[in-house]
Amino acid sequence: MRVVVVGATGNVGTSVVQTLGVDQRIDSILGLARRLPQWSPAKTEWASVDIADDSTDLAGHFAGAAAVVHLAWLFQPTHHPTTTWRTNVQGSSRVFDAAAAAGVPALIHASFVGAYSPGPKDRAVDESWPTDGWPDATLCREKAYVERVLDAFEPQHPEIRVVRMRPGFMVKREAACEQHRLFRGPLVPKRLTRPERMPAIPAIPGMRYQVLHTDDAAEAFREATVRTVRGAFNLAAEPVVDAAMLAEMFGARTFPMPGWPVRAAVSAAWRTRLLRTPPSLFDAVLHFPIMDTSRAQRELEWTPRYTVQEAMQEWLSGLREDAGMPTPPLASPAGRAGEARTEAGARS
Repeated sequence: MRVVVVGATGNVGTSVVQTLGVDQRIDSILGLARRLPQWSPAKTEWASVDIADDSTDLAGHFAGAAAVVHLAWLFQPTHHPTTTWRTNVQGSSRVFDAAAAAGVPALIHASFVGAYSPGPKDRAVDESWPTDGWPDATLCREKAYVERVLDAFEPQHPEIRVVRMRPGFMVKREAACEQHRLFRGPLVPKRLTRPERMPAIPAIPGMRYQVLHTDDAAEAFREATVRTVRGAFNLAAEPVVDAAMLAEMFGARTFPMPGWPVRAAVSAAWRTRLLRTPPSLFDAVLHFPIMDTSRAQRELEWTPRYTVQEAMQEWLSGLREDAGMPTPPLASPAGRAGEARTEAGARS
């Protein structure tokens, strides 16, 4: 079985490639990435591909594959949504069309909880919940749009088994440096953004969200690749993250706080380039539904190995150590000056 992984060098891609590599049913893996890594995982070959470039011969790379796992996505630069749109929406459409042109039997797409419409925080919703996203947030708007692209793609290509994976926030030790770089900003000292340094955790209404270890997500992607399943699967670990859970984890206290002061601070920091997290994402997280993962447990026989606390503790350990991997997205940066010269994700 030959599998092509598009976007194979980032947080999710590195875990998926490693997980596929130990499966005896997988004979070979082709990892596609814009920048080639200095990394040689089992059964894997590399090719340099930019899915935002409409001259790229994606179908040629997909020829003979039993499955394409599509993970490529740009979160940054959030100040230039046309850049992310070219990769995330137009690039994804090219991947889907190329998979059809190459006659690939299975297409596994990485969606996200942010594709869901606003939903409840006091109960879990299944995969039938609407996927209209939070329209003000670029990440959610693009994820929801790609869901619509797949809605049109599936009836046109019933011969292709399409799977949509909808995970919560995914963390692992080796991705800590990259994720801090994507969300933080080059002028903010890392020590100020580490949650274990907070003596008190604000209890903001609606701030409940789901997390899982990236390796656990990769196991679900592997199962979706080798099984004959179709449709959407929610992925998350227990427990749900909220102020009480974080306070217990870090030995802190909680205090009630409205969302608007935090939102105003995030907005000001983002507009002045001090912070790379846009205020629209803060708004979106307040509206993410809590997901029911029973379908993945039942049909993929998937159960996370890591609790949320274990995943976050590992991520924090990686943050302290500037942990990364020998791939361009996950490599440790060459200092803040290098970060400041360009926006993360920009093609410069």
